[in-house]
Amino acid sequence: MKEDAFMRTLGLTLERLAPGEAVVAGVVGEEHLNLHGTAHGAFLYALADSAFALASNARGPAVALSCRMDYFRPLSPGAKVEAVAQEVNLSRRTATYRVEVVSEGRLVALFTGTVFRLGGEAE
Repeated sequence: MKEDAFMRTLGLTLERLAPGEAVVAGVVGEEHLNLHGTAHGAFLYALADSAFALASNARGPAVALSCRMDYFRPLSPGAKVEAVAQEVNLSRRTATYRVEVVSEGRLVALFTGTVFRLGGEAE
């Protein structure tokens, strides 16, 4: 599984992928800024959502049922940021993931999401 066109557009790269986990990285660019001059929430959400999608689909086809994101601190241009997705629950038809968005070892945002597994089997 590879990163998608949307990820390439945002400058995001897949760093690690395994069933139920993924790491996606990026650098906050001028094009990713909000009116305050810090990383736009949509950029951070897209980063986390990409890791979520890759981790969940690494087990087979899955589609999102629900997602939530909490933002804790701003990021300035040039900041390196990673989204680390980890499966926290897996059942026959659903799976839930926790995605920590981190920069320089600090938690920037927390994303949680649940997917519907298309024809999935529990591990």
